[in-house]
Amino acid sequence: MTTTCNRSISTWKLRTRTLNLGARTLLCGVVNITPDSFSDGGLFLEPATAVQHGLQLLDEGADLLDLGAESTRPGSSAGGADKSAEAPAVSAEEEQARLLPVLKGILRARPDAIISVDTYKAETARAALAAGAEIVNDVSGFAWDAAMPAVCAESGAGVILMHTRGQPGEWRSQPQLEPDALMAMVRDGLMASMHVAVAAGIAPEAIALDPGYGFGKRFDENYALLARQHELLNLGCPLLVGLSRKSFLGHTLAPLFGGKDAPITARETASLAALVAAILHGASIVRVHAVRSAVEAAQIADAILAAGGSAKG
Repeated sequence: MTTTCNRSISTWKLRTRTLNLGARTLLCGVVNITPDSFSDGGLFLEPATAVQHGLQLLDEGADLLDLGAESTRPGSSAGGADKSAEAPAVSAEEEQARLLPVLKGILRARPDAIISVDTYKAETARAALAAGAEIVNDVSGFAWDAAMPAVCAESGAGVILMHTRGQPGEWRSQPQLEPDALMAMVRDGLMASMHVAVAAGIAPEAIALDPGYGFGKRFDENYALLARQHELLNLGCPLLVGLSRKSFLGHTLAPLFGGKDAPITARETASLAALVAAILHGASIVRVHAVRSAVEAAQIADAILAAGGSAKG
């Protein structure tokens, strides 16, 4: 059994440019423009503060930024998870009011910055792409807004299609799956999202896939998925993963914290360990909150891959 993957050299087609993938891991810095994100909700809600944070992440080595203005933490109403509600907790109008000033502010300061927008709403994606975003990161994999594929196709945007099991309000009650069933579910879900994308006219080379750690996976399921993540490379698209500060890491560290899940502030070392594992199992892009330390960890993982001759054209 091999412990590394055959991460290929490829290009990712974005709205106005392409990114080279595979020779080294790219770092995607997270900017949460929300009052309630699990990791840093409220810290960067003010546009000026969020812009400053995004620029700092770029200075620390981020290759691109992912801006999100609605939390999709477990239990949230994202995607209309609350069946008694008529709409998600954050309207498209409110989402854009938070997002667009930050997007525009970053691009004013760094016109060449590559910006991804974390949204499942077609209306928000359209506005963000018109303002200069290059990528749409849809955590629902095009499942929550039927208009989203056409918006991405028309703009020529790069897309990140995440696998999500159900909706946030349902995640804590999902039944446990055996590893084979888990991998089949993730693989089939990503394939379905890819088919929707291609049918809408999105170029295959514009698609990156995200296994969706924590998004409808129970604690131990995330480790089973990470151990077999390289199997998803057979789908033919580069992998982007987000493991930073996830709750399953804090849960694993509980014995070191008196039986309670490790707090967000104590998950950085665990996040780096998971990041290295993800790279060794095929991730071309990693989504992180703390960029400086992630740059160093990724360089070590890339050196391991290079020594094994695993990146191929």
